[in-house]
Amino acid sequence: MRLNLKRPIVFFDLETTGVDVVKDRIVEICLLKVHPDGHEEEKVMRINPTIHIPSEASAVHGIYDKDVADCPTFKDVAEDIHAFIKDCDFGGFNSNHFDIPLLAEEFLRAGINADLRKGRSIDVQNIYHKLERRTLSAAYQFYCHKDLTDAHTALADTRATYEVLCAQLDHYTNELQNDTDFLADFSRRTNNVDYAGRIVYDEQGREVFNFGKYKGRLVADVLRHDPSYYSWMQQGDFPRDTKQVLTEVALKHAALRHP
Repeated sequence: MRLNLKRPIVFFDLETTGVDVVKDRIVEICLLKVHPDGHEEEKVMRINPTIHIPSEASAVHGIYDKDVADCPTFKDVAEDIHAFIKDCDFGGFNSNHFDIPLLAEEFLRAGINADLRKGRSIDVQNIYHKLERRTLSAAYQFYCHKDLTDAHTALADTRATYEVLCAQLDHYTNELQNDTDFLADFSRRTNNVDYAGRIVYDEQGREVFNFGKYKGRLVADVLRHDPSYYSWMQQGDFPRDTKQVLTEVALKHAALRHP
């Protein structure tokens, strides 16, 4: 089934130095932009992460230090990537949990506030896990009846993710709607305020902490009664985006208290 799009959607996949959103870096990025009229654009880039690629990561995606030694850094191509994805929705496989938070970190590290929250985010893995609970290779076989050759290469994984979503719409005609708003809501695990999900919205749309000793507590209440918690998070090993969101929430509630 062809996607019913209100605006372009970018399916993307990252190959990285590891799985730590704060510390790891992108070594390859693939972007597949699908326009409402069905027109597609592809962009694949190898990235010099400026840090060593661990052998464990290279064993997964086949990219070694020597392969990216002469490639541009993310900062070198950040403006180009930002222009390509601007005003788009997003699609990926485990993208809400990993790819989008890591991409946001790379943008902030490069000095660009890309604000990926402006786009709807459809996580095909979450749709799959809610309805079938398997891996991307298994999903590709299940929905598309194809073997995923070249798995863990960015282009193969990105195109497979796009094909799986289209096939899911054909397969689950009663459960799914061909609408990006519906799919983004359906594929969301938590209603995150920050990409990493350290702060989430509760049922009343209020920001609450989603980790640690204050899990479930309103951010505004915690910062009012324990101001040192803000400093602890700002100095801690949290994503830049989480720290930025925490500051925005703190400033918003300070303004409400002192108009």
